[in-house]
Parts: sequence; C-alpha cells; structure tokens
Amino acid sequence: MSAQDSLRGHSPTSAVTAVTEDPQRLMAEIEALGDRLGLVRERIGRIIFGQREVVDRTLVTLLAGGHVLLIGVPGLAKTRLVETLGTVLGLAEKRIQCTPDLMPADILGSEVLEEGENGRRSFRFLPGPVFSQLLMADEINRASPRTQSALLQAMQEHRVSVAGQYHPLPQPFHVLATQNPLEQEGTYPLPEAQLDRFLMQIDVDYPDREAERRMMIATTGAADERAVTVLSAADLQVAQRLVRRVPVGESVVDGILDLVRRGRPDSSDLVEVRRHVAWGPGPRASQALMLAARARAVLDGRLAPSLDDVVALAKPILKHRMALNFAARADGVTLDDVIDRLCAPLA
Repeated sequence: MSAQDSLRGHSPTSAVTAVTEDPQRLMAEIEALGDRLGLVRERIGRIIFGQREVVDRTLVTLLAGGHVLLIGVPGLAKTRLVETLGTVLGLAEKRIQCTPDLMPADILGSEVLEEGENGRRSFRFLPGPVFSQLLMADEINRASPRTQSALLQAMQEHRVSVAGQYHPLPQPFHVLATQNPLEQEGTYPLPEAQLDRFLMQIDVDYPDREAERRMMIATTGAADERAVTVLSAADLQVAQRLVRRVPVGESVVDGILDLVRRGRPDSSDLVEVRRHVAWGPGPRASQALMLAARARAVLDGRLAPSLDDVVALAKPILKHRMALNFAARADGVTLDDVIDRLCAPLA
C-alpha cells in the first residue's frame, strides 16, 4: 500500500496525531524514506539469509529509537547482523563480549591519573565501548548482574556517570544485545525490570532449507559479499523524527490500549489472563507499540499504521514484559498462546 492509499479516509480529526503540516509533503517524505529503507533491506539481505522478519523487526526498533534483545542459539548470524547494520546504516559500531568477569568500567570507561610535563597530576576520562552509536552486547546474560545494570542504565539515560561526572553518549545510540537461551549453563537471567528497557525481544530461529543452502554456498566461496553503506547516522535521526510525525488513528490507539490493558491480570476481562498471567505489561509497552507501529508503517512506505501492525508487533514487544504463573506451566500454556488470545479481537 502506498502513502497515497493509506491517506484516504484518514482525516486529521480522526487521528490522535493530527496532520498539522502539509499532508502531501509528509507523504513525499515517507515515500522517499520508504524507498531508501527498501535499499537498506536489499543490502542487508545480501549478507543475512533467511531472516527477513528478524531484519525488519530490528529496523523497526531502530527507526523507533529503541534497543533490541536478540535471542537464539549460537551460529544464527546474530553478530553478523549487527555488524552489517552498522555498515549499512553508517553507524559507529563497537562490540562487547560479555563474560562473568566483565566489570562495569570495562563497558563505561574509567578515569586514569596522568602527570603532565609540568609535573601536575590530573585525571583523564578514557571512554569505554559504550561510547558508540551501535553497541553490540554479545551474550549479555553471561555478564554479572552488576555489569548488566550499568549497561542498562546507560541505555535508559543515554549518559554514564564516572567519578561523579556525567558523560553524554553519542547520538543516535542503540544497543543490540544477544542472549543465549536460559537453559544453557553459565547465564544470569536479566531481571524483568531491566528487560523492559528493550523495545523488542526478537527470537532468531533456524533458517529454512533454501536459505541455508544459499548461505552455505555464498559464504564458502572465494568471494564474500560485503556490506555497503546506504544511510548515515544523520539520516537515521531524520528518519526517527519522521516516525514521530506519522499520524495514528483513534482505532489504532484504542486497539493498543485494549491489547495492553487486557494483558494485566488484575484488570483483564479474559479468564485465561487472570488464571495464567503473573504480571502483565506496563505503560512502556503501550509506548513501544505506538512507536513501533508507526515505524513499521514507514518501513513499508505507508502514511499511517493499522491494527495489522499492532498485531504483528504484539509478540516481540509483549513477550518480555509479561510472565506466566505456575498454573500456566502446569496447564501447558505459553506466552505465545496468551498473546494470540489478546490479539484475537484485533485480527
């Protein structure tokens, strides 16, 4: 659907975010950005095989200005995806390999005492790898809780505090963390309150047979495809501001509120939720769905999001913001089952 098509029947009075600017200009900007994002998808697709949904959800998160938690077993190109995104989007990228002995200073940076030529001593701040635009925290659940907290605080505040001094992080700043499945040994599960800092939790599955065949042939030959820069950091920031200008209809806003509020066991009208959910999503989930639905529409070159966008984004946005109780585990109920039930009225 084009931006022109999505504008029909979408008047300013029916939108919570009213189109106070020239709608034709807004359409032109969205269509131009959609074309460039199509090229971004195409370039990434030459490097990453069989993970179109993962790539699209990651791009939606970056357009919404958020952070991503990628969950999957080793060897599914999670690290390669982050490296490719850094190149294609023109972002300064750094990587942290999380281990149990990793300290907060190894991520944030530290102050060192230096002596000048005149003999005077002073402290100088040495920034850590968090001072980047795209930070990959590989196997974040192998880091200690203290180190996890330091990184997640930087994600929330976009600054770090060292020796009582605040140091702002570069803009834009995004964290793409990878996590091993929790059943693997040597992991420290992220606390629920800290999981909420990630806009999306994206599950990375095995590629299908044809994608794995293409991957096997393309990566074992004499020539290996290399990523090419398509956007710049400034372009991404412009795109993020454009996403926030996208109008959202009343039906989509009400759909988001209904979806999130029905997932809370103390106020839900669904028996399944009251019986099986220990705690539900907070207001940050509503904010995430609102931004992500706008970003998904822009990624497809549409002027306004629909309820289909909300349904498509429900699982990656809600799964890490909800928890099941013992009754659910005893009944064999999963979070996917619960979210499917929540989305049924919107489908």
